[in-house]
Amino acid sequence: MEFPESELLQGLPKQFFANLVAKVNAKVATGADVINLGQGNPDKPTPDYIVAATQKWVADPATHKYSLFRGLPAFKKAAADFYQEKYGADFDPETEVAILGGSKIGLVELPWALMNPGETFLLPDPGYPDYLSGAALGKVKFETYPLLEENNFLPDLAKIPAEVAKRAKFIYVNYPNNPTGAVATLAFYEELVAWAKKYQVGVVSDFAYGAIGFDGQAPVSFMQTPGAKEVGIEFYTYSKTFNMAGWRVAFAVGNADIIEALNLIQDHLFVSLFPALQYAAINALIDPRRDAAIQEIVDRYQARRDAFIEAAQKIGWRPIIPGGTFYAYMPTPAGYTSEAFADLLLEKAAVAVAPANGFGKNGEGYVRIGLLIEPARLVEAVERIGNLHLFD
Repeated sequence: MEFPESELLQGLPKQFFANLVAKVNAKVATGADVINLGQGNPDKPTPDYIVAATQKWVADPATHKYSLFRGLPAFKKAAADFYQEKYGADFDPETEVAILGGSKIGLVELPWALMNPGETFLLPDPGYPDYLSGAALGKVKFETYPLLEENNFLPDLAKIPAEVAKRAKFIYVNYPNNPTGAVATLAFYEELVAWAKKYQVGVVSDFAYGAIGFDGQAPVSFMQTPGAKEVGIEFYTYSKTFNMAGWRVAFAVGNADIIEALNLIQDHLFVSLFPALQYAAINALIDPRRDAAIQEIVDRYQARRDAFIEAAQKIGWRPIIPGGTFYAYMPTPAGYTSEAFADLLLEKAAVAVAPANGFGKNGEGYVRIGLLIEPARLVEAVERIGNLHLFD
């Protein structure tokens, strides 16, 4: 018997990173000492205090039962309190907070929950590839808006055609930005709220790298903006803030109608998160060691960013200095596409980078560098690239 995949699954976009991983693995199989800068996976462990809290809660039999469908009220309150403390934004824990098994789930399921087949939403180009999965699964259409270096990789909302804006139901934004490392400003978010109200477009802010800002500048939350809660929501994940990528813990805050729709679809897909994990997530937010643990993570990425940028300047590789995330977004040398440059670096220098055209057509001409290894190894990678004399 054969069981072919459904048309829905056949319509999913190809997984960009799977191809990159295959190329890297093939090079490693030759015995090469590959320095992998193409990944986006935090390389350090979760802070000890969170691990200890998790161990305690896992050992408690009371956490071994089903969770409440929409998560623990105490977790939702901790999330709301965190946003009040950090961003001065108020949320009702019961109606304006949703618990998620990672923010990817919320971003992908949102079109199912809030859009009808054939409706349109707006996505950044370049942008996180899995946004496209939500479009395919929800059977909705999408238009892209460009993130260009000359505009600091922020959308130029005035250049989105009025007919497109009127047709759109939602717009996704992601700052600090993957892959560019750009950060948003309060002025931009104020403009975005006004634009959203004018065209009646919901705003979906992907704040995955919300804790990681450089040079002493904390990233701005969309929810700091007056009127933000009226027009949209924001996703916040533990993956980057606490090095908890594999734990799959996140939450969303914002507009009550959007939160209710996310909760409703999750009623049918999940029974929330393992209760022990939810209690540990509460501890992560309320423990007095929280800010020091986050700052240690941020300082580590800052040191890596600075080491990489300094090394790139030495070989004549023009840096685009990221304001946040753990990525550097770098231009390709003259005469090279993103893919050709990435393939050359892997073949000739045993350095893996992510070709940014995998994030959208406007990523062409750039590669994404993951700052997820120690500074000395980053410098070594740049020196290997310098030995190819591509920037002389």
